[in-house]
Amino acid sequence: MIWRENLLLHIKLAATASASLNSQSERKERESEMVGPKYDCLANPLGAVRLTFEKAIASGADPASFDGKDWGAVDLFRQFLFEDGALSHVPILNPTTIKWVQPNTLVRFRGMIQDMLGNEFYAGAYKDGSVWRTNKFMDVCQYPMGSSPDIRIWERRLLYCIPVPGQNSWTESLSEVAMNKTSQQREKRQRMEDDASNHMDLVLVDEFESSPSVKKMRENGHASPSSQSKDSVIEGTSNTNFVTNAERNSLPCLVKIYDCPESELKLNEVFEFVGVLTLDSDVMADKDDQDESSYGFIEDELVHLPPEKVPRLHCLIHRKLDVNDFLHSSPMMEPKPRLVKETRESLLRHLTSILGNDGIAAHLMLLHLLSRVHARIDNVAVGKLSLNLTCLSKESVSVFGNQIRLSVQNLLPFTQCIPLTVNYLNTASLAPKKDYQTNRLIPGVLQLADGSHLIIDETQLETGTLNSTGVENARLLKNLMEFQKVEYNFEYYKMEMIADVQMLILSEGKSNIVPADLVIPLQPSSAASFEVVPAETLEAWRWYLASVRSLPHSIESDMQRVVESDLVAARQADRSLGGQDLSRLLTMGRLMSASFGETSLSLEHWQMVKELERLRRERLK
Repeated sequence: MIWRENLLLHIKLAATASASLNSQSERKERESEMVGPKYDCLANPLGAVRLTFEKAIASGADPASFDGKDWGAVDLFRQFLFEDGALSHVPILNPTTIKWVQPNTLVRFRGMIQDMLGNEFYAGAYKDGSVWRTNKFMDVCQYPMGSSPDIRIWERRLLYCIPVPGQNSWTESLSEVAMNKTSQQREKRQRMEDDASNHMDLVLVDEFESSPSVKKMRENGHASPSSQSKDSVIEGTSNTNFVTNAERNSLPCLVKIYDCPESELKLNEVFEFVGVLTLDSDVMADKDDQDESSYGFIEDELVHLPPEKVPRLHCLIHRKLDVNDFLHSSPMMEPKPRLVKETRESLLRHLTSILGNDGIAAHLMLLHLLSRVHARIDNVAVGKLSLNLTCLSKESVSVFGNQIRLSVQNLLPFTQCIPLTVNYLNTASLAPKKDYQTNRLIPGVLQLADGSHLIIDETQLETGTLNSTGVENARLLKNLMEFQKVEYNFEYYKMEMIADVQMLILSEGKSNIVPADLVIPLQPSSAASFEVVPAETLEAWRWYLASVRSLPHSIESDMQRVVESDLVAARQADRSLGGQDLSRLLTMGRLMSASFGETSLSLEHWQMVKELERLRRERLK
């Protein structure tokens, strides 16, 4: 407990130092500024938090009972957001909205947990004279803590979150699009005002520089005020060493989590965090001056991320998101058979069209897009169905490959594409790697959210020599394909992290680097046709894929005997068939049933799978 005593001592020293600098009138002025309208959860969430805290204390609650617990603030915001329907009014943080959203207001951030930065201790509650106050959901203390020994040390988790890798633009909610348009108009007005202001500044500066007093200053060897201000701007350039190149074009967020079991939030999971936005540059700027007078709020130096590049969000409420949450219209829990059948047929026609009227490849592509890992038995990821389209050259992939890529981007929320070449394998960082100098997990290409789709284009691959990095990257891709796992490099050891990524390989011959579950030579009978798909049709296809993909599935006992008999017969007819082939047929049967909105395998759908497999194997001969 020595660390706790030392921490309390530092906090008390800081409180004593600051108390002499703050008068009673300053405290009252700050308090009146922070309270604002009662329970204004959107514009002044910290005021609502403080008022619920004061109400709990007034009712006789002991602050010690709030260690790791909520006193009613979260319930207040949950009612405000979900029961009162205010969630859609909360701005979503992105590179556009961050330019106008105000600090200390309620915001939400949608993203993937890219790194877990450990825990942070802070003075959660303290006694200011005879009044208990709280610092929860804040970066810096709003009041002097005095010399009272009544201080409660609490703990919060730090999560480094990023926009979901490969997230497509159509996933933006309608409210988010509206907010972006509003912010663009606001930026336009601001630019016009800035231009007018800059013009006036130039006129004034020119007049000032030509004035007799300034000329006299130059003659005496003094710099003019304008040149001094220019120098100070250059010296004040912010340090962004802790932000990676990939993050400079997006908006990461440091999320601070309160009162939550560690098992609730895991690496690579996608969440929506709703909380208080803070952009306190003082947390970094004043570090050298504060030392022991830091109130215990200064984050670990290794965690420091420039606030102007990485905003802080003190999370009040979080909820896990899946693919359905990125659709504009919510999928129905039980899709109607007629609607599912019609949507399936139209989507299948579209896939057939972009694949040059190759119906077999289109059926396999549909099953591939519906696949997901729904169970793990030993080292087997049950439910995955990777697909390798072969007979694609450098020339043909520019037609069919581009159509496939664009179609997948329009259908699925998270998509990525890797142009596989010898140079790419030898230089790319596929696996995330721990950097102990910055205490950061450096993201890799294969750090993806569940439900992501990955296209690997091998058509540009030529003869060459792989270095050690290339060999390791090839192994990483193969492991992801076979086991749906990615090895994370922690320098002193490696840790396997499970994944659920749909993988599509485009190649001239069968891929040896990433051997897929299904291999089908593409045999187009016409050029891939470009069609403009109506927005309503795209919405229906997205709804269809998300809905039927999540359906439960079972095999009735009678059907189970039929399947077992057919698999035994298939094994006897072809001794080259292994356990993986038989497991793949079962997966295809489940996906075929799901594609019709069915939750159990029927004889009709099983027969369709067997025929599809027969046609595929014939094409391979």
